Amino acid sequence: MYGWIWNHLPGGRPGKLIGSAILLAGAVALLWYVVFPWAEPLLPFDDVQVTEGGGAADTVTQ
Repeated sequence: MYGWIWNHLPGGRPGKLIGSAILLAGAVALLWYVVFPWAEPLLPFDDVQVTEGGGAADTVTQ
């Protein structure tokens, strides 16, 4: 897959390196601003707080 992307990017080595950096930055931005915020409510970490001792304490009061 990476070889296919590398072979289809335009330009010589400098152009391919810049194109690769742009593709990588786009993938990171997509994950950071779209995928992770969408998935956050689905993760079970809302009610857990890590204490200084390294353990997890439930912050929900009953």
